[in-house]
Amino acid sequence: MENTLSTDTRADRIAVLLPSLEGGGAERSMLNLVKAFMARGRSVDLVLYQAKGAYLGEIPDGATMIELQATGGVQARWIAALTNIRDFFALLRPVLLAKKNAPEIARLRSLQHYMKKRRPDVILSALPYANLVAVWAKQASAFRVPVIVSERNALSTYCAAPSNYRKWRWRYLPELVRRTYPKADAVVAVSNHVANELTTAVGLKHQNVTTIYNPVTDDTLRANAKKALEHAWFTPGAAPVILGVGRLTEQKDFSTLMLAFANVRAKRAARLVILGEGRLREDLATLANELCIQADVDMPGFVENPFQYMARASVLVLSSQYEGLPGVLIQAMACGCPVVSTDCPGGSAEILANGEYGALVAVGDADGMTKAVLAELDNPTARDILLRRAQDFSVERAADNYLKLLDSVVAQAADRQ
Repeated sequence: MENTLSTDTRADRIAVLLPSLEGGGAERSMLNLVKAFMARGRSVDLVLYQAKGAYLGEIPDGATMIELQATGGVQARWIAALTNIRDFFALLRPVLLAKKNAPEIARLRSLQHYMKKRRPDVILSALPYANLVAVWAKQASAFRVPVIVSERNALSTYCAAPSNYRKWRWRYLPELVRRTYPKADAVVAVSNHVANELTTAVGLKHQNVTTIYNPVTDDTLRANAKKALEHAWFTPGAAPVILGVGRLTEQKDFSTLMLAFANVRAKRAARLVILGEGRLREDLATLANELCIQADVDMPGFVENPFQYMARASVLVLSSQYEGLPGVLIQAMACGCPVVSTDCPGGSAEILANGEYGALVAVGDADGMTKAVLAELDNPTARDILLRRAQDFSVERAADNYLKLLDSVVAQAADRQ
């Protein structure tokens, strides 16, 4: 429900800031918010550090897309340092001396220029370096636009992952976050687990972190789920299909899902479909061959409408090593698809109410995953139970909670002037 604040003290002109529109959960969630904000009469700039990604075609009509320009990484690094001189040593390794900087940093000056020219009422940012650069740009600008940062992952787990830890810009990120996020006007976590992680592992004060669940379910999702699907495996009488959805990266751990599927396949007819693209595609294809399951595994790549698959799959499996608030679990439940998930750091257990709405297994436990999948195939969770739980993560509810926070931040900024 739209609030009734004066237009002078509410967020009428909102900037949503993202690194890009690559096909991930954070990007889909933020696009859902853009649509919901506009439906409530708010003006939205979708500001991208880089205008690329699979979701570019989903920018809603009426939103203004703005791409920031790289204007020099060295200069931007020192702007960040000079405006945060007390945090110099926290900046030293992840920013000033990093062999390769995050691409957002080179666009700090461009973001400053955007703030001055467009003067939005508030900026809502997502993902770590997009958040950091937004705060630094605010600090370095004469026109102080309120900035709200949102954290999507269990940060310390993410930074400690082998693929990230060897890179200074990730290894030393938690300390930089601890020193920078408090300078934002508000911090949002997408799950209680992420919020607790920000307070315990990163060191933010509990009262400074607000939990708002991601905007996931809406009429568009339900309509897309009903669309016809042209795939030979989803036909009446065919073997049940186990579904995985996500980027083909170490984080998603699809290798464990393949091992579990091989065990399932040894006991009964079944097929596995993994939707998503990434650098581990060849490794996963090789593993499928080694396990002799390649004839029953399909990896179509990124698809614009995964909900058609979710509505027809027998079970969706989230095999991740860590998450923030995994939207694929919620999306699958909204499509009436039973789910199995790893009990990974993040919001999986939160979504499934510690196993009430779907089985939880240990990270990397292929045998436990096998048993959980077979149990769901034999005795699936009732569809109406899944649909009711998914409604707790509606776009409407998330948009209301975000606008309440955005309006409050804008009102507080007006009081300080």
